[in-house]
Amino acid sequence: MKKIIKIYVDSYSGLSKESWMLAIVMLLNRTGSMVLPFLGIYLTDKLGFTLEESGIVLSCFGIGSLLGSFLGGYLTDKLGNFKVQALSLVLSAPLFAILPHFQTLESASIMMLILSAVTMLFIPANSVAITKYAKKENITRAFSLNRMAVNLGFSFGPALGGFLSTYSYDLLFYGNAIAALFASIAFIKFFYNRKERNEVDTIESEEVTTNKPVKERNAYTDWQFLLFTVFCSTFCIAFFQILNTLPLFYKEVVKLDQTEIGLLIGFSGFCVFLFEMLIVHWAEKKFTITEILFYGSIVTAISYSVFGFTHYLLFMYMAIFLMSIGEMLVLPFLSTVTALRAGVKNKGAYMGINGLSGAIAFIVSPFIGTYIATKYNFDLLWFGTAIVLLITAIGFKFTTKQLTGNK
Repeated sequence: MKKIIKIYVDSYSGLSKESWMLAIVMLLNRTGSMVLPFLGIYLTDKLGFTLEESGIVLSCFGIGSLLGSFLGGYLTDKLGNFKVQALSLVLSAPLFAILPHFQTLESASIMMLILSAVTMLFIPANSVAITKYAKKENITRAFSLNRMAVNLGFSFGPALGGFLSTYSYDLLFYGNAIAALFASIAFIKFFYNRKERNEVDTIESEEVTTNKPVKERNAYTDWQFLLFTVFCSTFCIAFFQILNTLPLFYKEVVKLDQTEIGLLIGFSGFCVFLFEMLIVHWAEKKFTITEILFYGSIVTAISYSVFGFTHYLLFMYMAIFLMSIGEMLVLPFLSTVTALRAGVKNKGAYMGINGLSGAIAFIVSPFIGTYIATKYNFDLLWFGTAIVLLITAIGFKFTTKQLTGNK
């Protein structure tokens, strides 16, 4: 028992107070994530959209994420991570508050695009902030701490969202608006005029040592990194079924109500909150990043295949637990690979491109997921998702080694 407690303590030790504050802001922001798992149900149940129309609106959310991720990376390199994060948080609150008033297919699609673009500005800027404020040896754990906050918020959010949606779907959007407002106040108050810790990086140090400027890679022509990003995207396309078609599967096939769906999806966030720092700390000591990404993708593939074999509630929780393990082994290390590959002056560009993998998934995932579920069946979707994840595991095995030097 003492050994387990020591491992937990070691997992959190050495992280800067700025890293903790970034995590707290993320927690406040993502506690409002109650909307996302219920968007598909809101569109079909409240607004009366068909499954395919729902897929169109969710894909517009993905297009906005794509634009926001690209623009967020670009603006971060130009304006700095503080201004971009503050802008995103401040604008998100009113956008969430007015969203329930847009109820046609066209207006809902446009608003989803705008909202997701604004909220996604935050992600690459936040990722850059993590690399700037964390100690260099703690970057992966700093990303994990941030994701732990995301998942703690994501465990509270859907559970609360499931409860609120039984009374009114509008309350979901107002709750998101309030959470974004609190997050913006906390962020601006703490980080305004705060000095960054990691202002000198490897390349800058090399310039000082050799007295020669070192040419940084161009993120947009770094083909090895771009190929890695393709596999990041295929992982996210498969994994993000948890946000898009999985709630619909729970409602239509497993016959769960909104509260049960919220608890089940919230269980994923709770697992990640409880175990991620521990698993990342252990995995870093035992395996290379390449091995971690490979095994994590395989575990995620197994989790999705479970949905095709059984619909018993106990197995639904077991599948979500396995999916959470896979998520913990993959997502934090995608950011680490990106941070290791980026230079000093183009971190925003690299983080933005890495963010595109998730943004592209937000477009493709709901469209493909709802299409396969409508035209064929959910079982085919789950087995297809598992196959995509197995291919992704092989892709990570061959691309990550070149980017990390087999670290």
